[in-house]
Amino acid sequence: MPARALPQELIRAKRDGEALSPDAIRELVGGIANESLSDAQVGALAMAIYLNGMNAAETVALTEAVRDSGEVLTWRGLGQDLDLPGPVLDKHSTGGVGDLVSLVLGPWVAACGGFVPMVSGRGLGHTGGTLDKLEAIPGYDIAPSREHFRRLVRESGVAIVGQTAELAPADRRLYAIRDVTATVESLPLIVSSILGKKLACGLDALVMDVKSGSGAFMPTLEKSRELAETIAEVASRAGTPTTALLTDMSQPLAPCAGNAVEVREAIALLIGEKTGGRLLEVTRTLAAELLLAGRLAANRDAALALLDERLASGAAAERFARMVAGLGGPADLLERHERYLPRAPVVRPVCAERSGQVSRMDTRAVGLAVVALGGGRRAPQDAIDPAVGLTGIASIGEAIDGERPLAWVHARSEADAERAAARLRAAIEVNDVATGDVTPPTLIQDVIRREAP
Repeated sequence: MPARALPQELIRAKRDGEALSPDAIRELVGGIANESLSDAQVGALAMAIYLNGMNAAETVALTEAVRDSGEVLTWRGLGQDLDLPGPVLDKHSTGGVGDLVSLVLGPWVAACGGFVPMVSGRGLGHTGGTLDKLEAIPGYDIAPSREHFRRLVRESGVAIVGQTAELAPADRRLYAIRDVTATVESLPLIVSSILGKKLACGLDALVMDVKSGSGAFMPTLEKSRELAETIAEVASRAGTPTTALLTDMSQPLAPCAGNAVEVREAIALLIGEKTGGRLLEVTRTLAAELLLAGRLAANRDAALALLDERLASGAAAERFARMVAGLGGPADLLERHERYLPRAPVVRPVCAERSGQVSRMDTRAVGLAVVALGGGRRAPQDAIDPAVGLTGIASIGEAIDGERPLAWVHARSEADAERAAARLRAAIEVNDVATGDVTPPTLIQDVIRREAP
């Protein structure tokens, strides 16, 4: 196909099942970014890709074109005051309920010598968003200037912020059109959207957390595995070594869901008030993969030992505190978080209808219970109530009785709390067999590693 073919001819070729050349893909993505392609043409292109797919070379070219549609950050050769003396590392999750990994992992990796310029997003559907959680912290600025962002990464080792207008602008427009044209569930479009933004941050290595289970974005384990393998392969072929973990989301990752309550959980882990659990296990495993990819540890045992030491010493907590203060939040958040983080006026237990053992969950429904409380968005323009949510969520295999409720609901009103309680009772199954008969699902199901060519 000629490099300067008309957009409609390139769309026609994809509609008819032909493979597009890298030049043709770059031309189309450039037209999306500069708006020389109309919304109708972008929608038609998205549908052609949705129906016919893309081969590996096309998906790599699409990812690189989205990455290159705006600014691609560089972290070296900028002058001694901003040059980073260590590897630039990041992670991304496909989303879930109670997934606050980023809040802990970013400062933890920074405390081990990595630099983490993490560009995150807001909640989508039943899943929580890292930016929404951070905005529960008074004063936290998710949109600093580029210069402030760079300097904070250099000085604190980590900055978690929102996507700027300069990073991967083609993705912003393409995603908005996919959302209203029923073309979201296309593997090449999903992969290029995730990776286009992440790789524009100038990473030396990336780790992906791809969820499976009732709270996952992908509908089946097979689809989740396909996504994990495709992301690892495409990112590596685009020049960024990538590891993808396939992890369980058949129950919330943390025993809480909501915005302020998840920030409290992150602080409790960072300062050592809480130890163990599913959240810490996944975060520790992802962080170890980043240390290995960034050559900050010689082997897995050394990576885990370094992580454990930096968490126990308070170094990871100190990096979190520096990031929060550097982005306008309270300098004493760790010491006085109960003063700063909002609390809901109504907190009440949700008791099961019978004693027994948690046998399974509809994790998506648990997340939607938080959305219904006001902790998420039904429409993009909705405001979020940072105080509401769930805490003490029982886990699969746990015994439930009059002393141990399914969870505690944090609500704005008694009526809201009662509605959330009804949703939870419908979402969490309790059987009447003895404790120990239910086997919790495997948390880390696979690790897929790919090196850059």
